[in-house]
Amino acid sequence: MPYLIGLDIGTTSTIGILIDADGGTLAIESRPVTLHADHANWSEEDPAQWWANCGEICLALLSRSGIAAGDIAGVGVTGMLPTVILLDETGKPLRRSIQQNDARATEQLGVFRQGMSEERFLKLSGTGYSQQLVGPKLMWLREHEPAAFARARHVVGASDFITSQLCGSIQVEHNWALESGFVDVSTGRYHPELVALSGIAPDMLAPIGDSHAIVGAVTESAARHTGLKAGTPVVAGCADHVASAFVCGAARNGDLVLKFGGAGDILLSSDKPVADRRLFLDYHIVPGLYFPNGCMASSGSFLNWVIANWAGGEVSKAQVAGVSIHQWLDRRTADVVVDSSVLFLPYFLGEKTPLNDPFARGTLVGLGLNHDIRHVWRAALEGVVFGFRHHVETFEELGLNIGRVFAADGGAASDLWLQIAADALGRQVTRIDRHPGSSLGAAFVAGMGVGAVKEWSAIGQYVAPGRTFEPNAVSQAQLDRKYRLWRELYERLKTFYPALAG
Repeated sequence: MPYLIGLDIGTTSTIGILIDADGGTLAIESRPVTLHADHANWSEEDPAQWWANCGEICLALLSRSGIAAGDIAGVGVTGMLPTVILLDETGKPLRRSIQQNDARATEQLGVFRQGMSEERFLKLSGTGYSQQLVGPKLMWLREHEPAAFARARHVVGASDFITSQLCGSIQVEHNWALESGFVDVSTGRYHPELVALSGIAPDMLAPIGDSHAIVGAVTESAARHTGLKAGTPVVAGCADHVASAFVCGAARNGDLVLKFGGAGDILLSSDKPVADRRLFLDYHIVPGLYFPNGCMASSGSFLNWVIANWAGGEVSKAQVAGVSIHQWLDRRTADVVVDSSVLFLPYFLGEKTPLNDPFARGTLVGLGLNHDIRHVWRAALEGVVFGFRHHVETFEELGLNIGRVFAADGGAASDLWLQIAADALGRQVTRIDRHPGSSLGAAFVAGMGVGAVKEWSAIGQYVAPGRTFEPNAVSQAQLDRKYRLWRELYERLKTFYPALAG
C-alpha cells in the first residue's frame, strides 16, 4: 500500500502526518516554532527552524509508524501565506521570513498603490490593496536592508522554501503567487504591470506550480536530513488555510468553513472567482473551484491575551477542576445573559479582512462594576464570531451561495463558542471532530499528484463530522442587535485609531 507524508509550516508549530491511501492515519508529529516581534507591527520567523523541524518530524513519523522510507509514495507541503522569504543564489535564506500578518510596510503600501488605481489592481489581481501583499514588503526590504536585498535571487513562501529544500527546485505554489498580488487572476500568470509596481526584477519570481503538480524528487542531501528515500516525489503543495478547509469537507459549491485558530479564517467554496477589495481569493484544491476567503488577524491569539491579562485568578481553579483554562472560562460564562452590554473589538493586530485597517486596535467597551471575567470572556468569543458574520454578509452581498457551515481548529472544541456562532449567524454549524489539520491536506494532495489517490472526494475517508449546533431563535434576535452595535462601534472609532498610532 502506498503511504504519504504531509508537512504543515504553521505560525506556532510545524506539523507532519503520515497516512495511507485508504483513509488511515498512522502517525502525527509536531515541533514548536518561535515567532519574533522585535518591533511594533513586525512578525518574523526563522526558515532554518522550519527545515530543522521537518527533518525531526519526518524521522519521527517513519520511526513511530514503522513504515519504510521506500514505501512513501509522495510528500506534500502546506504553509501560511503569503510569507516573504529572500533566497540567495544557492537557495539559502538571507534573513528571517516576513510573516503574512506583518504590518511594517504601511508607508511602502501607500507608495505602491499610487502606481495603479485600486479598481484596475483589483480587476487584474483579484485582490485589493492590503498589508498582506508581497510587493510593499519587498520595497521595505530594499529600502531598509539593501545589502540583503541586493543578494536576493528569489522570493518564495513558507511551503515553497521547504519544497526547495526537499527537492532542490525553486518554485511557488499557485496560491502564494495569487495572494502575492503579482498574478493576473484570469490567466494564473505573472502580470508585468503588477510586478512593475514594486520595482523588483521579474526573474526574482519563481515559476508557478499547481497544488498537486510534481515539482521534483527528494535529493540525497534532503534524504540524509529527513530519513526519506532519495527520489521520492515532491508536489508543489498548497496554502494552509486552503488545505485545512478542504480537509473539513468543503469540496462543493457553497460549503463554508470557520477556522477558530490563532487567526480567524473563513473560506467559502465557490464556482465563481469573485474579486472584491474586502476579501482574498484563492484557488481551491479541487480544479474548477475557488476559495473567496477572509482572515481576521487575531482570534485564538486574542483570547490568549485575555487569559494572560484578565484571568490570572481563574488558572488555579481550572487546574483544581482538571480542565483547561479555556474550558473553565466557558463553564463560568455559560450563565451570562446574551444581551450583556459589553462589546469587544478583537483588532489587536489591526484587521485584515474585510476592513483592511492596520490602525484598528483591540477595544473593550461597556464595562460596569457589575461585570467580571465572565462578561469579558463572552464578549471576546462574540467579537470573533461577529467578525465571521461580517464576512458572511460580505459574501452574500456578492451574490455567493452559502450552504453547509463547518467549524474546525482548536477553538471549535468549545461548545459555547460554536453555539454563539450558530446563534449569531442564524445557521447550523457542524463541528469537524477528527481534523488533523492542513498537514492532512498536504498529504492528500501529494497522493493525488502521484496517483496514489484517485478522487478528490476521497478526502471524506479521513475526517468525521461531529455535533451540529442549531441556532436558538431568542439568542439569535439578541445577538442581531448586539452585532449591529458592534459594527457601529468600529465605524465610530475608525477615524480615531490612526491618532493612537501617532
